[in-house]
Amino acid sequence: MSHTLGARQAQKQRTRRALLDAALGLLEEQGLGSLGLREVTRAAGVAPTAFYRHFRSIEDLGVALVGEALESLHPLIGTAMATSGDAEERITRAVELIAGHVDQHPAHMRFIVRERHGGVQAVREAIHDQLARFTEEVAKALAGDPVSAGWSEDDLLMLAQLYVDQMIATGCLFLEAPASATATDPGERGGARTRERVALMAARRLRLISIGRLHWLDRPADASTPGGDAPGDGTRGGGAAG
Repeated sequence: MSHTLGARQAQKQRTRRALLDAALGLLEEQGLGSLGLREVTRAAGVAPTAFYRHFRSIEDLGVALVGEALESLHPLIGTAMATSGDAEERITRAVELIAGHVDQHPAHMRFIVRERHGGVQAVREAIHDQLARFTEEVAKALAGDPVSAGWSEDDLLMLAQLYVDQMIATGCLFLEAPASATATDPGERGGARTRERVALMAARRLRLISIGRLHWLDRPADASTPGGDAPGDGTRGGGAAG
């Protein structure tokens, strides 16, 4: 009996995996809002009725893809934050980690980039919630960094948000310059140069944020920012990866 149940569970997992993979493949060329249930089941090689044993709707499948796509980013963020060395070494390592993640999970990254501001509300909200989790994780790590000594909780969250936003922006750029563009063919060499430019630009942006971070507390505590906003109200800019 236990063997039969185990076989059924394994088959159920294979079907779920097939549906997720099929949807992810189809979403390379279209948005989730235009994806049809029968289109997914046809690509997965299962009957349409089997879909409802795993997901309530296409939206539900999309939310599952968000969890799968972004869960893999948590270890990356932890590794980036734990990287030792000076600011330049940490920036270089952070860019390498993002590039490597995009190379390993291009379809997931493309899905997140497209659907982050897409037309399916449940999926937008799922992405927003996951990125908020990342921000909180990064803020917690930054709170223990001596460079952030004396920072308010709001400022740490703002700094973490810059880090997360830059990570997504860099990942988006690397999608357009895949690792396969490093071969010896002349056209692919052009792609390799594009990839190098992406890495350089990402490092420069992180470097600029790092410089701002170092001088964030230079202003008097009671000084107002242009426009009359007081420091610590979430209107100032901080830094990341440095």
